[in-house]
Formats: sequence, structure tokens, C-alpha cells
Amino acid sequence: MTAFKSDFLNTLQERGFIHQCSDFEGLDALAAKGEATAYVGYDCTARSLHIGNYLTMMMLHWLQQSGNKPITLMGGGTTMVGDPSGKDETRAIRTVAEIESNKESIRGVFAKVLKYGDGKSDAIMLDNAEWLTKLNWIEMLRDVGRHFSVNRMLTMDSVRLRLEREHEMSFIEFNYMVCQAYDFVELAKRTGCKLQMGGSDQWGNIIMGVDLGRRMGTHQLFALTTPLLTTASGAKMGKTAQGAVWLNADQFSPYDFWQYWRNTEDADVGKFLKLFTTLSMAEIKKLEALGGSEINEAKKVLATEATALLHGRDAANEAAETARRTFEEGALAESLPTVEIPRGELDAGLGVLNAFVKAGLVASNGEARRQIKGGGLRVNDAPVTDEKMALSAANLTPEGVVKLSFGKKKHVLIRPA
Repeated sequence: MTAFKSDFLNTLQERGFIHQCSDFEGLDALAAKGEATAYVGYDCTARSLHIGNYLTMMMLHWLQQSGNKPITLMGGGTTMVGDPSGKDETRAIRTVAEIESNKESIRGVFAKVLKYGDGKSDAIMLDNAEWLTKLNWIEMLRDVGRHFSVNRMLTMDSVRLRLEREHEMSFIEFNYMVCQAYDFVELAKRTGCKLQMGGSDQWGNIIMGVDLGRRMGTHQLFALTTPLLTTASGAKMGKTAQGAVWLNADQFSPYDFWQYWRNTEDADVGKFLKLFTTLSMAEIKKLEALGGSEINEAKKVLATEATALLHGRDAANEAAETARRTFEEGALAESLPTVEIPRGELDAGLGVLNAFVKAGLVASNGEARRQIKGGGLRVNDAPVTDEKMALSAANLTPEGVVKLSFGKKKHVLIRPA
């Protein structure tokens, strides 16, 4: 393991954030002096960011903690183009109104892990729509486009992999890396930014920006990427039966977020403690050393600390207590995720398959049938054996809800409204 001069790179290395860097020595020297102003770009393709984005947010967090300045760049302009990385089909073209709505929904999450302000290491937020939407097409071709080699662009993973799979790539998508590279140059000129960070799938795009800066006369620019998230079993991280693990509480509740981490594979506990909590390495090593059934205590610490960082200590403690009451005492915790349905549906008889789909515990009626055959679904803690069962007012608990369970750890309350 390399010993760096800067706290920033030492921290990122010991916590497992580093995948590739364009110039370790040069970046290390900058970071050691507190001069490594860095940005990560976040497109506004949905109303919330997800776990993958959280990883780069934590990179910005540790950058700031080491006395360097983070920039969060909202992709108001690049979202209009659409990043082809990792996609087989063109992303849906979103309207300006949709992008603006998503942007407003996303903005607040960054303040959970970064401090914004006017100080030397305080974070700032910018939006690339400010310059990308004002570019003149001919000037862009002449001043920026002439520095790009189509031959080289065709070798970038975001393009090459799409073409190898014989999936069409639109001209607008082909221009995405040009826009991203130009962002880096623009931020260098406007803010003195020297480093762009991102997931390993962004390496080609980031390096394009480093090269464009050299050709357009900026100071030296640097690239740093983090590994893409996978679990110990090789699965892509951040997916659940309900879909993506979103960062906004209105799309993925603090309780669900806590449970997501509580269900971590044993082999991943140490890795995720390093990446998604601010616990000291000494504390993490103690937790990593736990074996057997004690590993569950480490998972609870991971769940609580990761949830506290994003949603606050109170929400994390409430989620932990809800889980304890539900699983250890067998109590019906009112703070379990709740889905409201029209009372008329319950009065008319709500099919049990449909109920589990509405609750988000299964993706389809077919999946619900398979789970019933395997004994995986329960209503008010009683196994469901008849797929034609209908829920009615008779199934309401004294608290006025119906408790649906998938396995031992996933529970949702249905409440008639």
C-alpha cells in the first residue's frame, strides 16, 4: 500500500475508494497543500440520486474533511443529452420542466455529507446548464470539437461496448463526452477546479476532459475514479425487490435504507463500513474482527451509521428500534413502511397477490405465486397458503392495518384510507 503525503489520498486508499488516477504524485502534492478543488457531476435523470451516487458523494466528503474544496455539479445541461455509459438503449429525452423538477428534488441531499458556504474548503454547487445551453454550435465545433479525435472517441467504453453489441447510438449521445469534457475545462476556468472524480465507468470521459484542458490551455487537470459497486457474491449493488436504493426519504424510507444495510452479506460488512460510514478505521477493524453470529451486531452498526449519515441520527435510531421490536419482540411497529389504499378496495376484497404487489414487496403476481408456494409470504404473521385469498376489513389488526411480510425481514403495513 502506497503511503501518500495527503490525508485525502491516504483516507481514500485505506477505505477502498481508489480505482484509477491519472497522476498520483501530482494530485497528492496538490491535496497535501489543500489545493485539490474537485468536482463530481450528477445528472438529473430521476427525482432522487441512488447508492452509486452516494459513493462519489463520500469521496467529496473526505476531500472536504482533508481541507480541500468540493464542487457538486448539477447536470441541467448534460441531462438534456443523456449519458450512454452502461446503456444499451438511448436514454429517454426529458423535457426542461422534468429536468428542473428532478434537479430541485435532488439538490438537498448533498448537504447531508457536505458543508456549503463561502469558506476556503466549503462546498459550492453549480449547474452546467449555465454554460452548455448558451454555446453557439459553430463556435463549439471550431473551438472545442476540433480537439476531439473520432477514432479515439470510438474506443471509449461508453461507445465501443454499445457498438460491439450492435445497439444503435444516436448522434446526441455521441456528443455526451464532449459536453462532459467541456464541463471540466469550464470549471477549471471559473473556479480553479483541478480534479474530476467519478465511477470507473466514467474514466474515459474524465480523461477526455483532462486532455481537452491541456489542449485549451488550462492548468493541469487530474482524474480519479472509484470502483463500481458490487457485492461479495458479484451482484451489482443497489438493487432490491422494490427497485433502486434511492437517497431521498420519500422514495426509499429511512427504515428501508436501514434494512438494506442490515441485510448486507457477511463478507461485505467491513467494505461497506469503510465506504458508507464515517466511523474511524480503528472502530471498523474491531467490527470486522467479529465472527459467527456476532457479525449481525456489526451489520446493525453499519445500518445505523449509514442511515444516520444520510437521514439523521433520530431517523436511524427509530429504524433500528422498529427493527428490534419487529424481529426481537414480534411487535407490530407503527413506524414500519406503510402503503395507503382506498378503503373500498379492502371492503370489496383485495386479492392477496395484488396486495403484495401494491406493497412493493414483489414485482408481479407471478412472483407472489412463486413465493406463496415456497412459504415466503405472510399476512399478519400467518403464512399465506391460498393464492386466491382476499383481504378484507376482517384482516385489520387492532391498529387498523394489515401487516404483509416477505421472508423474515421485509414488512409493509397496508392502511385503508
